[in-house]
Amino acid sequence: MAEWHVGESTAGARHQVAAGILVRDAQVLLCHRSPDRAWYPDVWDFPGGHGVTGETPGHALVRELREELGIAITVPDEPEFARLVTPDFDCRMWVITEWEGTPSNMAPHEHDDVAWWSLPEIVWLRLADEAYPALIRRALM
Repeated sequence: MAEWHVGESTAGARHQVAAGILVRDAQVLLCHRSPDRAWYPDVWDFPGGHGVTGETPGHALVRELREELGIAITVPDEPEFARLVTPDFDCRMWVITEWEGTPSNMAPHEHDDVAWWSLPEIVWLRLADEAYPALIRRALM
């Protein structure tokens, strides 16, 4: 099981990842990762991705949401909402409630679907991490 941390720093050569928990009308937006993906295939996950050299996690989130969903957000100025640290990656997550544009699948090579889900519906999905329902519940409060 992955370790969840809030605002805690870690060291090491883990992949640095930024993800957005988009919330609208008591639902969250999840992306279905294509079955042919090498990393976490065929699961529902938050939009986001790997940072590039010299990029802050907040700037990576802005870039990834633009590339994957075609939306514009401002760089988060608050600490991350949650942090998932595993031996392979360090993922910082922010709750996003404001954006410009309509989220759509702009990265069909990565995702084969994007959809809005309510908390009761999420329990039936195959998620990227077993801790996501609790995290989503907290984000929807």
